[in-house]
Amino acid sequence: MPSAPRTPSVREQFERLLGRACAIVARAPGRVNLIGEHTDYNDGFVFPMALEHCTWVAAAPRSDGQVRAVATDLPDDRSWPVADWPRERLPHWTAYVAGVAALLRARAPRFGGADVLVTSTVPVGSGLSSSAALEVSTAAALAALADVTLAPTELADLARRAEHEYAGVPCGIMDQYISVLGQAGAALLLDCRSRTWEHVPLALPGHTVVIVNSGVRHKLASGEYAARQQQCQAAVAHFRRLRPEVRALRDVTPAEVAAEAARLDATVAARARHVVTENERTQAAAAALRRGNLTEFGRLMCASHASLRDDYQVSCRELDLLVEIIGAVSGVRGVRMTGGGFGGCVVALAETDSVSHIEAALRERYEAAGNGPAALILSRPGAGAAVEYRG
Repeated sequence: MPSAPRTPSVREQFERLLGRACAIVARAPGRVNLIGEHTDYNDGFVFPMALEHCTWVAAAPRSDGQVRAVATDLPDDRSWPVADWPRERLPHWTAYVAGVAALLRARAPRFGGADVLVTSTVPVGSGLSSSAALEVSTAAALAALADVTLAPTELADLARRAEHEYAGVPCGIMDQYISVLGQAGAALLLDCRSRTWEHVPLALPGHTVVIVNSGVRHKLASGEYAARQQQCQAAVAHFRRLRPEVRALRDVTPAEVAAEAARLDATVAARARHVVTENERTQAAAAALRRGNLTEFGRLMCASHASLRDDYQVSCRELDLLVEIIGAVSGVRGVRMTGGGFGGCVVALAETDSVSHIEAALRERYEAAGNGPAALILSRPGAGAAVEYRG
C-alpha cells in the first residue's frame, strides 16, 4: 500500500520544482464509499469513509495574477491568469485547480495568484475520488494562502462548484463532504438533503476493508452520469404528479416504485428502483455497524452491487468479475463496486486472514484471464482535510 508523502518532502519537492519555498501545505483524503451509490444527487443517504491516501497541495503566493500548477505524477503543468481561465488550453487535471482558484478569487478579490504543487497517493480514475481530494486540498491551501476562513461545509461546497463548473461533472455532495469531514476510526453517514451527518464508529475486529482496483479507468464526464441524473428526474416528475410533495427520489418508497413500474419507462423504473432501495440499504447498513453485525453489513453490500449492476447499469465486466472472484473467497462478508462505475474499484469487507487468499484468487482468475493487475489497497478510516504547514 503506498504511503502518503510527509509534509517536509512536499515542501522539498516544491522548492526543487518551483525554485522557492512554499508558504502553505494542505492535504485532503480520497474516499471509499462503503454503501450508498448514486443516491447523493437524489437527496439520499451515503456511507463513505475517508482513506489514509491523500492529495497534498503546496502553495506560495504570487502578485502577478497568475496561477501555475505543477504535479509530481501528472503531465502538462500550466500557467494562466487567475481571473481569465483559458478552458480550451488546460489539461483536465488543472481544471480542478483553475476552478478552485477562480471561485476563491470571487471570495477574496485581493488573491493575487499562486504557484501550486500537487502530489498524491490517491489512484486517478479508480472511483476513490481523486478529483475531490485535489479540489479540497487545493481549496484548503489557497484559502489559507489568501487568509480566507471557510467553514468545513463552505470548503466542501466551493470544491464541488469547481467540479460542476470547470470539470463539467454534475456530482453530488458526498465526495467533497467526506474529504472535509472524514474522521479517523469512523465512517460518515451523510444525509444529502439536510446536509447533516453522523460519524459511525467503524469497529471491525478481525476484519479489514479491502479495496481492489480493476485497472479500468472511468470517465464520468462522458455523459453516462448526466444521463442517469436525467432519468432520475424523469421518475421524480412522474411521482410528483401523484404526490406534489415529492422533491426527489428520496421521497419515494420501494412500494411506490413497484406499483408504478408498468406506467414508467422501463429504464426510468429501474433507475428509480435502485435509488429507493439503495437508500434503505444504506441506513440499514449503518444500523448494522452500530450493532456490530458484520454479516448483515456484508449482505447489504452484495445486494447493493446487484442493484448497481442490474437496475442502474453502471458496473462493467471487470467489476462484476472482481465481485464474483472475491465473493467466493472464504471469510469475505460482502463485496460491491464502489464509486460512479464503468470501472474503478470494488470494496470488500473481509476477515483479515483472508486477504492473502483474495490476492491469490485474483492472480489465478482475474489476471490469468487477461485483465491487468488488480491492485489491492488497504486503508483504515482516515482524517479529513487539514492545513499541515504554514510558513
